[in-house]
Amino acid sequence: MASTPTPRTELTGATVVVTGASSGLGRGVSLALAASGANVVLAARRSGLIEDLAAQIIEAGGNSLAVTTDVSRGEEVARLGAAAAERFGQLDVWINNVGVGALGFFWDIPAEDHARIVDVNLKGLILGAHEALGRFRAQGFGTLVNIGSIDSEVPLAYQASYAATKAGILSIGRSLNEELRLAGFEGIHVCTVMPWAVDTPWWIHAANYTGHTPRMAAMDDPALVIDAIVRACVEPEEEIPVGAKARVSNASHQWFPELTERLSARLAEREIAKAAPLPHTSGAIHAPMSEGAGINGGIRDRMAREDAQRH
Repeated sequence: MASTPTPRTELTGATVVVTGASSGLGRGVSLALAASGANVVLAARRSGLIEDLAAQIIEAGGNSLAVTTDVSRGEEVARLGAAAAERFGQLDVWINNVGVGALGFFWDIPAEDHARIVDVNLKGLILGAHEALGRFRAQGFGTLVNIGSIDSEVPLAYQASYAATKAGILSIGRSLNEELRLAGFEGIHVCTVMPWAVDTPWWIHAANYTGHTPRMAAMDDPALVIDAIVRACVEPEEEIPVGAKARVSNASHQWFPELTERLSARLAEREIAKAAPLPHTSGAIHAPMSEGAGINGGIRDRMAREDAQRH
């Protein structure tokens, strides 16, 4: 008689799928999980980067598998889940980390760019959640970690469709947790991690129709968010605003929604006004680009140089 898989209370030996693993938070989380003893399944469009990352993890004594995946394609997400299960057996955690964005006034951003953001951020997350929860229900446990944003709570000017998808992610997480309770799946958890703006290559990859290089005040270091995501894998909470700025913004919007939205919009406007000129670009939302392959985006350093040139 085959033994029944049991849920993990630590990361050693756990199998974790990480989408968007080629750079930024996904890359950092993958390395941290591997260092904690997890089997890490890497998913992204940039095959070479995740294959190199898998080789790096294996060379360091870990276990990893790279699966080229566009999360907006259902057949590719299904293949990702099947590959993870075939290689490592039970699936303990699925991290929906992929997120693309477009910066600018809503009407200046092409409709196809808005559609792609919804396709990746919301449809892609739904496809990943559906695949993960199907496997979690069959085994009776598992943790789904969805990467939202403070934009999940506070809608932000110049990022309308991105903020809308992040609000959808938070809503999906809340609904899924209630459905799991109603269905009696006490061992399955859905967690939404909500960081403030983070200095990752997301800003390099974003479509940008502001006419200026992307900026945001007081960006957090990726390490802060990476730690929170890894912790959520074993200590899931329904909603996790990451860092003081995210917690204050979250609480402020709940108490003073209109004031918080106006202050946030003015903050975004001021940052754009400080930035250097940049031609309009669709970034990497439709097709991957070679730039931005690290964990850190170098945005804070570039902002410091821009500020120095202004004085």
